Amino acid sequence: PERLPFWSGFLGKSLFIREFAGKPLGMSKLSETDLILNPDGSVYHLNLKPSNVSETIITVGDPNRVHRISQHFDHIDFEMNKREFITHTGTYKGKRLTVISSGMGTDNVEILMVELDALFNIDLRKRKPKEDRKQLQIVRIGTSGAIQEDIPLGTHIASEYAVGLDPLAHFYELPQSDYESGVSSTLQTTLQLPYKPYCIQGSTKLIEKFASFSSTGNTLTCPGFYGSQGRAITLPIKYPRMVEELTGFHPHDFWISNMEMETAGYYAMGRLLGHEMISLNAIIANRMQRKFSKDPNQVIDSLIVNVLEAL
Repeated sequence: PERLPFWSGFLGKSLFIREFAGKPLGMSKLSETDLILNPDGSVYHLNLKPSNVSETIITVGDPNRVHRISQHFDHIDFEMNKREFITHTGTYKGKRLTVISSGMGTDNVEILMVELDALFNIDLRKRKPKEDRKQLQIVRIGTSGAIQEDIPLGTHIASEYAVGLDPLAHFYELPQSDYESGVSSTLQTTLQLPYKPYCIQGSTKLIEKFASFSSTGNTLTCPGFYGSQGRAITLPIKYPRMVEELTGFHPHDFWISNMEMETAGYYAMGRLLGHEMISLNAIIANRMQRKFSKDPNQVIDSLIVNVLEAL
């Protein structure tokens, strides 16, 4: 597909994004089974109330990584542990921040993003959407494996686009540009997939914010770690040359730089809900070189410090 500006080529869908993204379908009261609340009034999975979360949020997959970030805070005002969702809210150099873990996979990302949005944009007591919406700034810090041989271990990649091999977006009316849809269709043909992936652009505003310490790339989000990322351990896999084919996948100026398990889900939900969303990836493996970082914690810790300073 020819690369086009984000809004071009799909006027009807772009109008949906600009005018209706994140807006409620109606003002009717949400049922107790759609919006589930705990007895204390907090949202069901995150166990959070609106006052517990800042409008700038750092997300991580690994719950243990929450402390690796919050240890840099001036002080921590609030902590919550619920399932894989660990939340710390505090301040860093006077700026209020929240860091929260999602666990692995886009299914958890959906829960996290929907409930975070509800905290700010649903009147939880009345169970009705608010008329004036707040736009959140959400930054994912994660680890990832590069699939291009010339990407060194230790690189920090900001995902310009994310392509999802997972099924999450197929359950929503997700608008895509012609460019995004073209990338998805070409990848389906290349890998001979039985379904069409989805492709979503991240926040250009946030990419610019972190440009001083990151390289721009395009990220493939997979619904697992082994077979869906071309790893064969004890079981035969359907796409044994998947990584090699992805390395050479190149419709016009689009290259896939790395693979992981969450970014496309974040980008899809960010677009649907109307929030600024960026994924920053610490490269700790190179699949083509068959190398894994000798010190992955150093790679992720340096990314954490850079993100906090930029925020």
